Amino acid sequence: MPLKRIDYLPFLEACWQEHLAPRAANAPTVISTFAGAGGSSLGYSMAGFRELLAVEWDDNAVATFRLNFPNVPVYHGDICKLSVDECLRLAGLIGSGKLDVLDGSPPCTGFSTAGKRQFSDTRNQLFREYVRLLRGLQPKVFIMENVSGMIKGVMKLIFAEILRELKASGYQVSARLLNAMYFNVPQSRQRLIFIGVRDDLRIAPSHPEAESRPIALKEVLPSLNGSRSQKINPIMDGSRPAATLCKMHAGYEVIPAFDDKYAQPWSRVPIGGNAQDVIGKGYNNCVKPNPDKCAPTLPKTQTGRGFATIAHPLEPRALTIEEAKIIASFPDAFALIGSYSEQWARIGNSVPPLFMRSIARNVRTEILDKPGLQSAA
Repeated sequence: MPLKRIDYLPFLEACWQEHLAPRAANAPTVISTFAGAGGSSLGYSMAGFRELLAVEWDDNAVATFRLNFPNVPVYHGDICKLSVDECLRLAGLIGSGKLDVLDGSPPCTGFSTAGKRQFSDTRNQLFREYVRLLRGLQPKVFIMENVSGMIKGVMKLIFAEILRELKASGYQVSARLLNAMYFNVPQSRQRLIFIGVRDDLRIAPSHPEAESRPIALKEVLPSLNGSRSQKINPIMDGSRPAATLCKMHAGYEVIPAFDDKYAQPWSRVPIGGNAQDVIGKGYNNCVKPNPDKCAPTLPKTQTGRGFATIAHPLEPRALTIEEAKIIASFPDAFALIGSYSEQWARIGNSVPPLFMRSIARNVRTEILDKPGLQSAA
C-alpha cells in the first residue's frame, strides 16, 4: 500500500488541537522520565493520553515543560534520587500496576554515532534507573527510545544487556528501528524504539507501520516555497545571545547570522553536501540540506553562528528556531525560552511529537484498548 502524502502544516495544527482537547475520563495514563521540554509528552497528549508526572533535571527544560504543560506535575531533580513511592505519590497513584505507560529516553550521548561511543561511558547506565522505576511501578506497557548507535559495533553488548534487564522485569519486549520521516515528520531521524507489555497481559508488543511518505523541506518552510513567515521568535526570558550570534530587532530574534569562519565556504558547499566538502575533515555535521528532501537529523547543539550544524539551504544563514520547530514537528504555539542555543537544545534533544503520537496511538489501539485490559492491574 503506497504511503500517504499529508498537507503538513494543517495536519500539525490539527494535532495541536488534539493536544488541547479535554481528556476522556478513561484516558490512558503515562509517566514520562527524561522528559526534556516535552516532545514525547506532546505526542502522548496528541494521542489522547493523560500525563501524571514528568521527570527531568535540566533547569531550562523544566521551565519550558512547565510553560507548555502547566497542569502536569514535575519532579525537577536527579532520577537516581526519585524513589518508587515518591513517584507514585507525585503521580497520584495508589500502588503499582495501575499506570498504563512508563515512557523514557535515557540520555543517549554514549550510544550516539555522532560521539565517541565508549562502552564505559557512565551516561550509558542511566537506563538502569529507568528499569528500577519500571520494576517498582509495573505499568501495563513501557516505551523506551534511544539512538540507532546502540545496535552498532561494541554497543551491541549494551543493547543485549538492556534487553535482558527489560525482559527480566516481567515484560515481553520488542525493539525496532523506526525513522520519524515515515511518521509525518519532515526530518530523517532514526531511533530505536523499545516497547514492552507486562507478561500477565499476554499481548505481544507491536510497533506502528510507516504512515507517510518523506516530506520535503520546500513543502514546509515558508522561506523555501515562495512565501516568508513574518513571525519572529521572542527570547522569552529576556536573555540575549551575543551580537555575533543573531541579528536582533527590539529584543526579538530575526535571523541567526554566520560568523566569518562559515560565511565564506557556505557558497561553495553543494546542496545536500556539508562543510567537510570544502573545509576538510571534522566538519561533516555542518550540513546544507536539500530542499527536495526531508531535513537531516537536528542535533542537540547549534550555536546560531551559522553553518554549524544545520544551515539554510538557499540563504547564507543558520536555521531559525521557528524553522527548527517546524522540522521537528513542534507546533507554532509551543513555547521555548532562553537563548538560541538553549532553545535549539530543547528541540534537538526531543523526540519529535508527531513521531511519538504515532507510537502512542499504536500502543493504545493494539494493546491498551483491547477488551478487558482497562481493569487489568
